[in-house]
Amino acid sequence: MRPNASSPRKNVIRGAALVASAAMVAIGVQTASASADSHATGASALPLSANARATAIKAAQADAPAEATALGLGAKEKLVVRDVIKDADGTVHTRYERTYDGLPVLGGDLVVHAKKDGKRSVTKAVSARISVPSTSAELPAATAKKSALKAAAAAKDTKTAGEAPRKVVWAADGKPVLAWETVVNGVQPDGTPSELHVVTDAATGKQLFTDEAIETGTGTGDYNGTVPLTTTPGTSGYDLKDGARGGHKTYDLNQGTSGTGTLFNDADDTWGGGRQSAAVDAHYGAAVTWDFYKSVMGRNGIKNDGVGSYSRVHYGSNYVNAFWSDSCFCMTYGDGYGNANPLTSLDVAAHEMSHGVTANTAGLRYSGESGGLNEATSDIFGTSVEFYANNSSDAGDYLIGEKIDINGDGTPLRYMDKPSKDGASADYWSKSVGRLDVHYSSGVANHFFYLLSEGSGAKTINGVSYNSPTYSGSTVTGIGRDKAEKIWYKALTTYMTSTTSYSGARTATLSAASDLYGASSAEYQAVAAAWTGVNVK
Repeated sequence: MRPNASSPRKNVIRGAALVASAAMVAIGVQTASASADSHATGASALPLSANARATAIKAAQADAPAEATALGLGAKEKLVVRDVIKDADGTVHTRYERTYDGLPVLGGDLVVHAKKDGKRSVTKAVSARISVPSTSAELPAATAKKSALKAAAAAKDTKTAGEAPRKVVWAADGKPVLAWETVVNGVQPDGTPSELHVVTDAATGKQLFTDEAIETGTGTGDYNGTVPLTTTPGTSGYDLKDGARGGHKTYDLNQGTSGTGTLFNDADDTWGGGRQSAAVDAHYGAAVTWDFYKSVMGRNGIKNDGVGSYSRVHYGSNYVNAFWSDSCFCMTYGDGYGNANPLTSLDVAAHEMSHGVTANTAGLRYSGESGGLNEATSDIFGTSVEFYANNSSDAGDYLIGEKIDINGDGTPLRYMDKPSKDGASADYWSKSVGRLDVHYSSGVANHFFYLLSEGSGAKTINGVSYNSPTYSGSTVTGIGRDKAEKIWYKALTTYMTSTTSYSGARTATLSAASDLYGASSAEYQAVAAAWTGVNVK
Protein backbone atom coordinates (compact mmCIF):
# COMPACT_ATOMS: atom_id res chain seq x y z
CA MET A 1 0.00 0.00 0.00
CA ARG A 2 2.88 2.37 0.61
CA PRO A 3 6.43 2.38 -0.74
CA ASN A 4 9.38 0.81 1.02
CA ALA A 5 11.74 3.73 1.43
CA SER A 6 14.80 1.49 1.67
CA SER A 7 14.08 -0.25 -1.64
CA PRO A 8 13.69 2.23 -4.51
CA ARG A 9 14.05 -0.37 -7.25
CA LYS A 10 12.29 -0.13 -10.58
CA ASN A 11 9.65 -2.80 -10.52
CA VAL A 12 6.31 -4.15 -11.69
CA ILE A 13 3.89 -5.41 -9.12
CA ARG A 14 1.48 -8.25 -9.67
CA GLY A 15 0.68 -8.70 -6.01
CA ALA A 16 0.46 -5.25 -4.54
CA ALA A 17 1.14 -3.78 -1.14
CA LEU A 18 -0.66 -0.76 0.17
CA VAL A 19 0.52 -0.33 3.76
CA ALA A 20 -2.90 -0.47 4.55
CA SER A 21 -5.85 0.19 6.68
CA ALA A 22 -8.09 -1.67 8.95
CA ALA A 23 -11.61 -0.51 8.30
CA MET A 24 -14.79 -2.36 7.48
CA VAL A 25 -18.07 -1.10 6.16
CA ALA A 26 -21.55 -2.38 6.86
CA ILE A 27 -23.69 -2.89 3.80
CA GLY A 28 -26.48 -5.17 2.71
CA VAL A 29 -25.88 -7.72 -0.02
CA GLN A 30 -26.61 -6.07 -3.36
CA THR A 31 -27.74 -8.20 -6.27
CA ALA A 32 -28.69 -5.66 -8.91
CA SER A 33 -27.17 -6.27 -12.32
CA ALA A 34 -24.62 -3.82 -13.65
CA SER A 35 -25.74 -1.07 -15.94
CA ALA A 36 -24.32 2.15 -17.29
CA ASP A 37 -25.73 5.53 -16.40
CA SER A 38 -29.19 6.16 -17.83
CA HIS A 39 -27.68 8.60 -20.32
CA ALA A 40 -25.06 6.14 -21.56
CA THR A 41 -25.11 4.94 -25.16
CA GLY A 42 -25.39 1.23 -24.41
CA ALA A 43 -21.67 0.44 -24.59
CA SER A 44 -21.40 -0.90 -21.05
CA ALA A 45 -20.03 -4.41 -20.70
CA LEU A 46 -22.61 -7.17 -20.46
CA PRO A 47 -22.30 -9.40 -17.39
CA LEU A 48 -21.26 -12.88 -18.52
CA SER A 49 -21.60 -16.07 -16.54
CA ALA A 50 -18.41 -18.05 -15.98
CA ASN A 51 -19.54 -20.59 -18.59
CA ALA A 52 -20.48 -17.92 -21.13
CA ARG A 53 -17.13 -16.18 -20.67
CA ALA A 54 -15.23 -19.46 -21.05
CA THR A 55 -17.18 -20.22 -24.23
CA ALA A 56 -16.41 -16.77 -25.65
CA ILE A 57 -12.70 -17.17 -24.89
CA LYS A 58 -12.64 -20.63 -26.50
CA ALA A 59 -14.33 -19.32 -29.63
CA ALA A 60 -11.94 -16.36 -29.85
CA GLN A 61 -8.95 -18.67 -29.47
CA ALA A 62 -10.21 -20.77 -32.37
CA ASP A 63 -10.27 -17.60 -34.48
CA ALA A 64 -6.87 -16.38 -33.23
CA PRO A 65 -4.84 -17.55 -36.27
CA ALA A 66 -7.13 -15.65 -38.62
CA GLU A 67 -6.96 -12.60 -36.34
CA ALA A 68 -3.15 -12.72 -36.35
CA THR A 69 -3.20 -12.72 -40.15
CA ALA A 70 -5.68 -9.85 -40.25
CA LEU A 71 -3.43 -7.83 -37.96
CA GLY A 72 -0.44 -8.48 -40.21
CA LEU A 73 1.56 -10.37 -37.59
CA GLY A 74 4.60 -12.37 -38.64
CA ALA A 75 4.53 -16.10 -39.32
CA LYS A 76 6.22 -16.84 -35.99
CA GLU A 77 3.78 -14.72 -33.97
CA LYS A 78 0.72 -16.31 -32.38
CA LEU A 79 -2.10 -14.86 -30.30
CA VAL A 80 -3.31 -16.27 -26.99
CA VAL A 81 -6.69 -15.01 -25.76
CA ARG A 82 -6.73 -13.61 -22.23
CA ASP A 83 -10.23 -12.18 -22.07
CA VAL A 84 -13.33 -11.33 -24.06
CA ILE A 85 -15.69 -8.48 -23.16
CA LYS A 86 -19.01 -8.00 -24.93
CA ASP A 87 -20.71 -4.60 -24.80
CA ALA A 88 -24.44 -3.99 -24.85
CA ASP A 89 -24.11 -2.24 -28.23
CA GLY A 90 -22.61 -5.36 -29.81
CA THR A 91 -18.94 -4.34 -29.66
CA VAL A 92 -16.57 -7.16 -28.70
CA HIS A 93 -13.19 -6.43 -27.09
CA THR A 94 -10.74 -9.34 -27.22
CA ARG A 95 -7.53 -9.11 -25.20
CA TYR A 96 -4.54 -11.14 -26.38
CA GLU A 97 -1.05 -12.04 -25.27
CA ARG A 98 1.51 -12.84 -27.96
CA THR A 99 4.10 -15.56 -28.48
CA TYR A 100 7.03 -15.56 -30.88
CA ASP A 101 8.29 -18.92 -32.11
CA GLY A 102 6.67 -20.42 -29.01
CA LEU A 103 8.24 -17.94 -26.55
CA PRO A 104 6.15 -15.54 -24.43
CA VAL A 105 6.40 -11.93 -25.61
CA LEU A 106 6.55 -9.58 -22.62
CA GLY A 107 4.94 -6.34 -23.77
CA GLY A 108 3.24 -7.99 -26.73
CA ASP A 109 -0.31 -7.71 -25.41
CA LEU A 110 -3.02 -6.07 -27.49
CA VAL A 111 -6.79 -5.57 -27.59
CA VAL A 112 -8.92 -5.88 -30.72
CA HIS A 113 -12.14 -3.86 -30.74
CA ALA A 114 -14.75 -5.21 -33.18
CA LYS A 115 -17.95 -3.20 -33.58
CA LYS A 116 -21.27 -4.67 -34.64
CA ASP A 117 -21.11 -2.84 -37.98
CA GLY A 118 -17.81 -4.54 -38.83
CA LYS A 119 -15.50 -1.64 -37.99
CA ARG A 120 -12.37 -2.76 -36.17
CA SER A 121 -9.51 -1.12 -34.29
CA VAL A 122 -6.63 -2.35 -32.15
CA THR A 123 -4.84 -1.09 -29.04
CA LYS A 124 -1.27 -2.39 -28.69
CA ALA A 125 1.11 -2.26 -25.76
CA VAL A 126 3.93 -1.62 -28.25
CA SER A 127 3.82 -0.79 -31.94
CA ALA A 128 7.12 -2.46 -32.84
CA ARG A 129 7.01 -5.57 -35.03
CA ILE A 130 7.99 -8.60 -32.98
CA SER A 131 11.10 -10.26 -34.40
CA VAL A 132 14.48 -11.38 -33.08
CA PRO A 133 17.45 -12.70 -35.11
CA SER A 134 17.57 -15.98 -33.23
CA THR A 135 15.90 -17.77 -30.33
CA SER A 136 19.20 -19.36 -29.28
CA ALA A 137 20.57 -17.61 -26.21
CA GLU A 138 24.25 -16.67 -26.06
CA LEU A 139 24.01 -16.11 -22.31
CA PRO A 140 23.61 -19.36 -20.32
CA ALA A 141 20.52 -19.67 -18.14
CA ALA A 142 22.73 -20.20 -15.09
CA THR A 143 24.40 -16.83 -15.66
CA ALA A 144 21.02 -15.11 -15.95
CA LYS A 145 19.94 -16.72 -12.69
CA LYS A 146 23.08 -15.53 -10.93
CA SER A 147 22.44 -12.00 -12.21
CA ALA A 148 18.87 -12.14 -10.93
CA LEU A 149 20.03 -13.20 -7.48
CA LYS A 150 22.39 -10.21 -7.45
CA ALA A 151 19.48 -7.94 -8.34
CA ALA A 152 17.52 -9.29 -5.39
CA ALA A 153 20.50 -8.74 -3.11
CA ALA A 154 20.85 -5.17 -4.36
CA ALA A 155 17.21 -4.63 -3.45
CA LYS A 156 18.10 -5.89 0.05
CA ASP A 157 15.81 -8.89 -0.24
CA THR A 158 16.73 -11.78 2.05
CA LYS A 159 16.25 -15.56 2.02
CA THR A 160 16.35 -15.49 -1.76
CA ALA A 161 16.00 -18.52 -4.00
CA GLY A 162 15.87 -18.31 -7.78
CA GLU A 163 13.69 -20.44 -10.01
CA ALA A 164 14.92 -21.79 -13.33
CA PRO A 165 14.94 -18.95 -15.90
CA ARG A 166 12.52 -19.08 -18.83
CA LYS A 167 13.36 -17.78 -22.27
CA VAL A 168 11.19 -14.87 -23.47
CA VAL A 169 11.09 -12.05 -25.97
CA TRP A 170 11.31 -8.67 -24.22
CA ALA A 171 9.33 -6.12 -26.24
CA ALA A 172 8.08 -3.67 -23.62
CA ASP A 173 10.85 -1.11 -24.18
CA GLY A 174 12.30 -0.36 -27.59
CA LYS A 175 13.45 -3.00 -30.05
CA PRO A 176 12.42 -6.57 -29.12
CA VAL A 177 15.26 -8.74 -27.82
CA LEU A 178 15.68 -12.33 -26.71
CA ALA A 179 15.88 -12.48 -22.92
CA TRP A 180 15.77 -14.63 -19.83
CA GLU A 181 13.12 -14.07 -17.15
CA THR A 182 14.09 -15.33 -13.70
CA VAL A 183 11.82 -15.34 -10.65
CA VAL A 184 13.59 -14.85 -7.32
CA ASN A 185 11.58 -15.53 -4.17
CA GLY A 186 12.55 -13.95 -0.86
CA VAL A 187 11.60 -11.34 1.72
CA GLN A 188 11.66 -7.56 1.23
CA PRO A 189 13.24 -5.31 3.89
CA ASP A 190 9.88 -4.48 5.51
CA GLY A 191 8.90 -8.15 5.82
CA THR A 192 6.75 -8.30 2.69
CA PRO A 193 7.31 -11.46 0.65
CA SER A 194 9.22 -10.89 -2.58
CA GLU A 195 8.60 -12.47 -5.96
CA LEU A 196 11.08 -10.54 -8.05
CA HIS A 197 10.92 -11.09 -11.81
CA VAL A 198 14.23 -10.15 -13.43
CA VAL A 199 14.55 -9.86 -17.22
CA THR A 200 18.10 -10.23 -18.57
CA ASP A 201 19.27 -9.72 -22.16
CA ALA A 202 20.13 -13.20 -23.46
CA ALA A 203 22.95 -11.81 -25.60
CA THR A 204 24.64 -9.11 -23.51
CA GLY A 205 23.68 -10.07 -19.95
CA LYS A 206 22.31 -6.57 -19.35
CA GLN A 207 19.50 -6.34 -16.82
CA LEU A 208 16.51 -5.02 -18.75
CA PHE A 209 13.79 -4.93 -16.15
CA THR A 210 12.77 -6.01 -12.65
CA ASP A 211 9.20 -6.72 -11.63
CA GLU A 212 8.11 -7.17 -8.01
CA ALA A 213 5.06 -9.40 -8.22
CA ILE A 214 3.93 -8.81 -4.62
CA GLU A 215 1.93 -5.60 -4.71
CA THR A 216 1.79 -3.72 -1.46
CA GLY A 217 -1.48 -2.95 -0.37
CA THR A 218 -22.56 -10.74 11.76
CA GLY A 219 -19.31 -9.93 13.39
CA THR A 220 -17.66 -7.03 15.11
CA GLY A 221 -14.49 -5.65 13.58
CA ASP A 222 -11.87 -3.17 14.69
CA TYR A 223 -13.26 -0.18 12.81
CA ASN A 224 -16.94 -0.42 11.92
CA GLY A 225 -18.74 -2.25 14.65
CA THR A 226 -21.21 -4.99 13.86
CA VAL A 227 -21.48 -5.99 10.20
CA PRO A 228 -23.22 -8.87 8.38
CA LEU A 229 -21.02 -11.82 7.39
CA THR A 230 -21.68 -14.76 5.12
CA THR A 231 -20.32 -17.93 6.72
CA THR A 232 -20.64 -21.69 6.19
CA PRO A 233 -21.51 -24.40 8.74
CA GLY A 234 -18.42 -26.47 9.46
CA THR A 235 -17.71 -29.72 11.24
CA SER A 236 -17.69 -27.72 14.46
CA GLY A 237 -19.58 -24.43 14.45
CA TYR A 238 -19.19 -22.01 11.54
CA ASP A 239 -16.31 -21.27 9.16
CA LEU A 240 -15.39 -17.91 7.60
CA LYS A 241 -16.20 -19.18 4.13
CA ASP A 242 -18.45 -17.11 1.87
CA GLY A 243 -20.33 -19.48 -0.42
CA ALA A 244 -22.22 -16.58 -1.99
CA ARG A 245 -19.03 -14.98 -3.33
CA GLY A 246 -16.96 -17.67 -4.94
CA GLY A 247 -16.08 -19.51 -1.73
CA HIS A 248 -13.86 -16.75 -0.29
CA LYS A 249 -12.19 -17.89 2.94
CA THR A 250 -10.39 -16.00 5.71
CA TYR A 251 -7.45 -17.57 7.53
CA ASP A 252 -5.35 -16.81 10.63
CA LEU A 253 -1.62 -16.93 9.86
CA ASN A 254 -0.84 -16.73 13.59
CA GLN A 255 2.10 -14.38 12.88
CA GLY A 256 3.48 -16.80 10.32
CA THR A 257 4.66 -15.71 6.87
CA SER A 258 3.78 -18.65 4.64
CA GLY A 259 1.00 -21.11 3.92
CA THR A 260 -2.66 -20.47 4.60
CA GLY A 261 -2.72 -20.83 8.38
CA THR A 262 -5.93 -21.82 10.15
CA LEU A 263 -9.43 -21.23 8.78
CA PHE A 264 -11.37 -19.06 11.23
CA ASN A 265 -14.15 -20.95 13.04
CA ASP A 266 -16.71 -19.83 15.60
CA ALA A 267 -19.11 -21.90 17.68
CA ASP A 268 -22.21 -19.66 17.53
CA ASP A 269 -21.62 -17.56 14.38
CA THR A 270 -21.29 -14.37 16.40
CA TRP A 271 -17.86 -13.06 15.55
CA GLY A 272 -15.60 -10.41 17.01
CA GLY A 273 -13.09 -9.59 19.70
CA GLY A 274 -9.48 -10.67 19.97
CA ARG A 275 -7.97 -12.21 16.87
CA GLN A 276 -11.37 -12.46 15.21
CA SER A 277 -11.78 -8.69 14.77
CA ALA A 278 -9.21 -8.43 11.98
CA ALA A 279 -10.78 -11.48 10.33
CA VAL A 280 -14.23 -9.85 10.43
CA ASP A 281 -12.85 -6.73 8.76
CA ALA A 282 -10.98 -8.66 6.06
CA HIS A 283 -13.85 -11.05 5.34
CA TYR A 284 -16.38 -8.27 5.12
CA GLY A 285 -14.10 -6.09 3.03
CA ALA A 286 -13.77 -8.90 0.52
CA ALA A 287 -17.56 -9.31 0.41
CA VAL A 288 -18.29 -5.62 -0.13
CA THR A 289 -15.62 -5.38 -2.83
CA TRP A 290 -17.05 -8.43 -4.61
CA ASP A 291 -20.53 -6.85 -4.43
CA PHE A 292 -19.27 -3.53 -5.80
CA TYR A 293 -17.65 -5.09 -8.83
CA LYS A 294 -20.63 -7.35 -9.51
CA SER A 295 -23.40 -4.82 -8.89
CA VAL A 296 -21.78 -1.73 -10.40
CA MET A 297 -19.45 -3.17 -13.05
CA GLY A 298 -21.01 -6.55 -13.81
CA ARG A 299 -17.73 -8.28 -12.91
CA ASN A 300 -18.07 -11.74 -11.38
CA GLY A 301 -15.03 -11.84 -9.10
CA ILE A 302 -11.43 -10.73 -9.56
CA LYS A 303 -10.88 -12.88 -12.63
CA ASN A 304 -14.50 -12.48 -13.75
CA ASP A 305 -14.89 -16.26 -13.50
CA GLY A 306 -16.96 -16.52 -10.31
CA VAL A 307 -14.05 -17.87 -8.26
CA GLY A 308 -13.23 -16.19 -4.95
CA SER A 309 -9.77 -15.42 -3.62
CA TYR A 310 -8.88 -15.80 0.06
CA SER A 311 -7.63 -13.57 2.87
CA ARG A 312 -4.87 -14.10 5.41
CA VAL A 313 -4.69 -11.96 8.56
CA HIS A 314 -2.14 -11.66 11.38
CA TYR A 315 0.81 -11.91 8.98
CA GLY A 316 4.27 -11.70 10.56
CA SER A 317 5.19 -9.63 13.58
CA ASN A 318 4.99 -5.82 13.63
CA TYR A 319 4.24 -5.95 9.90
CA VAL A 320 2.87 -2.57 8.79
CA ASN A 321 1.47 -3.39 5.38
CA ALA A 322 -1.00 -5.38 3.33
CA PHE A 323 -0.47 -6.96 -0.05
CA TRP A 324 -2.05 -8.78 -2.95
CA SER A 325 -0.28 -11.74 -4.56
CA ASP A 326 -1.25 -13.28 -7.88
CA SER A 327 0.74 -16.41 -7.08
CA CYS A 328 -1.53 -17.33 -4.16
CA PHE A 329 -4.53 -15.36 -5.48
CA CYS A 330 -4.93 -13.90 -2.02
CA MET A 331 -4.89 -10.79 0.17
CA THR A 332 -2.61 -10.66 3.21
CA TYR A 333 -2.77 -8.22 6.14
CA GLY A 334 -0.28 -7.36 8.86
CA ASP A 335 -1.17 -6.24 12.38
CA GLY A 336 0.81 -2.99 12.43
CA TYR A 337 3.33 -1.84 15.01
CA GLY A 338 3.09 -3.83 18.20
CA ASN A 339 0.62 -6.13 16.43
CA ALA A 340 -2.05 -3.68 17.59
CA ASN A 341 -3.54 -2.09 14.46
CA PRO A 342 -4.47 -4.61 11.75
CA LEU A 343 -4.35 -3.18 8.24
CA THR A 344 -7.78 -4.51 7.28
CA SER A 345 -9.75 -1.34 6.51
CA LEU A 346 -12.33 -1.39 3.74
CA ASP A 347 -10.46 0.89 1.35
CA VAL A 348 -7.34 -1.22 1.86
CA ALA A 349 -9.17 -4.50 1.22
CA ALA A 350 -10.69 -3.04 -1.94
CA HIS A 351 -7.32 -1.58 -2.95
CA GLU A 352 -5.62 -4.98 -2.71
CA MET A 353 -8.38 -6.89 -4.52
CA SER A 354 -8.32 -4.26 -7.26
CA HIS A 355 -4.66 -5.05 -7.91
CA GLY A 356 -5.96 -8.50 -8.80
CA VAL A 357 -8.51 -6.97 -11.18
CA THR A 358 -5.77 -4.92 -12.87
CA ALA A 359 -3.54 -7.98 -13.20
CA ASN A 360 -6.37 -9.84 -14.91
CA THR A 361 -7.31 -7.01 -17.28
CA ALA A 362 -4.80 -4.40 -18.50
CA GLY A 363 -1.88 -5.98 -16.62
CA LEU A 364 -0.30 -2.56 -16.07
CA ARG A 365 3.46 -2.90 -15.47
CA TYR A 366 4.32 -1.86 -11.92
CA SER A 367 6.98 0.67 -12.82
CA GLY A 368 7.17 4.05 -14.49
CA GLU A 369 3.93 5.72 -15.52
CA SER A 370 2.07 2.43 -15.99
CA GLY A 371 2.98 1.56 -12.40
CA GLY A 372 1.50 4.83 -11.18
CA LEU A 373 -1.68 4.04 -13.11
CA ASN A 374 -1.72 0.56 -11.55
CA GLU A 375 -1.48 1.96 -8.04
CA ALA A 376 -4.00 4.73 -8.78
CA THR A 377 -6.48 2.17 -10.10
CA SER A 378 -6.43 0.47 -6.71
CA ASP A 379 -6.85 3.81 -4.92
CA ILE A 380 -9.71 4.78 -7.26
CA PHE A 381 -11.65 1.58 -6.72
CA GLY A 382 -10.76 1.43 -3.03
CA THR A 383 -12.40 4.84 -2.71
CA SER A 384 -15.32 3.78 -4.90
CA VAL A 385 -15.99 0.73 -2.73
CA GLU A 386 -15.92 2.88 0.40
CA PHE A 387 -18.60 5.18 -1.06
CA TYR A 388 -20.58 2.19 -2.32
CA ALA A 389 -20.66 0.69 1.17
CA ASN A 390 -22.33 3.82 2.55
CA ASN A 391 -21.40 3.04 6.14
CA SER A 392 -21.88 5.84 8.64
CA SER A 393 -18.96 4.53 10.70
CA ASP A 394 -16.61 4.93 7.74
CA ALA A 395 -18.22 7.36 5.33
CA GLY A 396 -16.89 7.51 1.80
CA ASP A 397 -14.09 10.00 1.19
CA TYR A 398 -11.23 10.79 -1.15
CA LEU A 399 -8.59 9.90 1.44
CA ILE A 400 -6.55 6.69 1.29
CA GLY A 401 -5.85 4.70 4.45
CA GLU A 402 -7.35 7.32 6.76
CA LYS A 403 -8.45 4.74 9.34
CA ILE A 404 -5.18 2.94 9.99
CA ASP A 405 -3.06 5.93 11.06
CA ILE A 406 0.15 4.59 9.55
CA ASN A 407 1.77 8.01 9.94
CA GLY A 408 1.00 8.06 13.65
CA ASP A 409 -0.47 11.56 13.56
CA GLY A 410 -4.01 10.89 12.38
CA THR A 411 -3.33 11.83 8.76
CA PRO A 412 -4.24 9.60 5.81
CA LEU A 413 -1.71 7.85 3.64
CA ARG A 414 -2.73 9.69 0.46
CA TYR A 415 -5.04 12.51 -0.69
CA MET A 416 -6.85 12.41 -4.02
CA ASP A 417 -7.95 16.06 -4.24
CA LYS A 418 -4.40 17.40 -3.82
CA PRO A 419 -1.95 14.47 -3.73
CA SER A 420 1.08 16.61 -2.81
CA LYS A 421 -0.41 17.12 0.66
CA ASP A 422 1.33 13.87 1.64
CA GLY A 423 4.68 15.53 0.96
CA ALA A 424 5.75 13.24 -1.88
CA SER A 425 3.00 12.57 -4.44
CA ALA A 426 2.65 14.45 -7.72
CA ASP A 427 -0.34 16.70 -8.37
CA TYR A 428 0.47 17.08 -12.07
CA TRP A 429 2.22 15.22 -14.85
CA SER A 430 5.80 16.15 -15.72
CA LYS A 431 8.60 14.36 -17.56
CA SER A 432 9.98 13.19 -14.20
CA VAL A 433 6.77 11.57 -12.94
CA GLY A 434 7.74 8.15 -14.28
CA ARG A 435 10.86 8.18 -12.12
CA LEU A 436 8.88 8.47 -8.89
CA ASP A 437 7.88 5.52 -6.74
CA VAL A 438 4.58 4.24 -8.13
CA HIS A 439 2.75 5.18 -4.91
CA TYR A 440 3.72 8.81 -5.61
CA SER A 441 3.38 8.91 -9.41
CA SER A 442 -0.16 7.61 -8.84
CA GLY A 443 -1.02 11.10 -7.62
CA VAL A 444 -1.59 12.35 -11.17
CA ALA A 445 -4.33 9.78 -11.88
CA ASN A 446 -5.81 10.10 -8.40
CA HIS A 447 -6.05 13.87 -8.90
CA PHE A 448 -7.62 13.34 -12.34
CA PHE A 449 -10.25 11.03 -10.87
CA TYR A 450 -11.13 13.51 -8.12
CA LEU A 451 -11.46 16.37 -10.64
CA LEU A 452 -13.57 14.24 -12.97
CA SER A 453 -15.82 13.19 -10.09
CA GLU A 454 -16.13 16.37 -8.04
CA GLY A 455 -14.55 19.21 -10.00
CA SER A 456 -12.00 21.79 -8.93
CA GLY A 457 -12.17 24.21 -6.03
CA ALA A 458 -13.43 23.96 -2.47
CA LYS A 459 -16.22 21.68 -1.28
CA THR A 460 -17.18 19.50 1.67
CA ILE A 461 -18.24 15.87 1.22
CA ASN A 462 -19.38 13.72 4.14
CA GLY A 463 -17.82 16.19 6.54
CA VAL A 464 -14.40 16.25 4.84
CA SER A 465 -13.19 19.51 3.29
CA TYR A 466 -11.44 19.44 -0.09
CA ASN A 467 -9.89 22.14 -2.25
CA SER A 468 -8.61 20.73 -5.53
CA PRO A 469 -6.36 22.90 -7.71
CA THR A 470 -5.62 22.57 -11.44
CA TYR A 471 -2.37 22.92 -13.36
CA SER A 472 -3.22 26.16 -15.14
CA GLY A 473 -5.86 27.47 -12.78
CA SER A 474 -8.67 26.32 -15.04
CA THR A 475 -12.06 25.34 -13.66
CA VAL A 476 -13.15 21.72 -13.99
CA THR A 477 -16.78 20.71 -13.50
CA GLY A 478 -17.21 17.18 -12.17
CA ILE A 479 -19.62 14.62 -13.63
CA GLY A 480 -20.11 12.62 -10.43
CA ARG A 481 -18.20 9.67 -9.05
CA ASP A 482 -20.59 7.05 -10.47
CA LYS A 483 -19.87 8.07 -14.05
CA ALA A 484 -16.17 8.64 -13.39
CA GLU A 485 -15.62 5.16 -11.96
CA LYS A 486 -17.44 3.51 -14.89
CA ILE A 487 -15.29 5.44 -17.36
CA TRP A 488 -12.12 4.37 -15.55
CA TYR A 489 -13.24 0.73 -15.36
CA LYS A 490 -14.09 0.58 -19.05
CA ALA A 491 -10.77 2.20 -19.96
CA LEU A 492 -8.91 -0.30 -17.75
CA THR A 493 -10.67 -3.38 -19.08
CA THR A 494 -10.92 -2.54 -22.78
CA TYR A 495 -8.36 0.13 -23.76
CA MET A 496 -5.36 0.05 -21.42
CA THR A 497 -2.48 -2.38 -21.92
CA SER A 498 0.58 -3.39 -19.91
CA THR A 499 2.59 -0.36 -21.02
CA THR A 500 -0.06 2.40 -20.92
CA SER A 501 1.40 5.80 -20.02
CA TYR A 502 -0.44 8.87 -18.75
CA SER A 503 -0.88 10.06 -22.32
CA GLY A 504 -2.24 6.61 -23.16
CA ALA A 505 -4.58 6.75 -20.16
CA ARG A 506 -5.99 10.02 -21.47
CA THR A 507 -6.70 8.36 -24.82
CA ALA A 508 -8.14 5.27 -23.11
CA THR A 509 -10.53 7.22 -20.89
CA LEU A 510 -11.65 9.44 -23.76
CA SER A 511 -12.40 6.30 -25.77
CA ALA A 512 -14.32 4.89 -22.81
CA ALA A 513 -16.29 8.12 -22.36
CA SER A 514 -17.08 8.18 -26.07
CA ASP A 515 -18.33 4.58 -25.92
CA LEU A 516 -20.48 5.20 -22.86
CA TYR A 517 -21.77 8.73 -23.43
CA GLY A 518 -20.80 9.85 -26.93
CA ALA A 519 -17.90 11.85 -28.35
CA SER A 520 -19.84 15.12 -28.12
CA SER A 521 -21.13 14.52 -24.59
CA ALA A 522 -20.49 16.61 -21.51
CA GLU A 523 -18.85 13.54 -19.97
CA TYR A 524 -16.34 13.31 -22.82
CA GLN A 525 -15.50 16.99 -22.50
CA ALA A 526 -15.12 16.63 -18.72
CA VAL A 527 -12.61 13.80 -19.17
CA ALA A 528 -10.54 16.01 -21.47
CA ALA A 529 -10.78 18.95 -19.05
CA ALA A 530 -9.79 16.85 -16.04
CA TRP A 531 -6.68 15.53 -17.82
CA THR A 532 -5.77 19.08 -18.84
CA GLY A 533 -6.21 20.02 -15.19
CA VAL A 534 -3.38 17.63 -14.26
CA ASN A 535 -1.22 18.62 -17.26
CA VAL A 536 -1.85 15.54 -19.39
CA LYS A 537 -2.64 16.78 -22.89
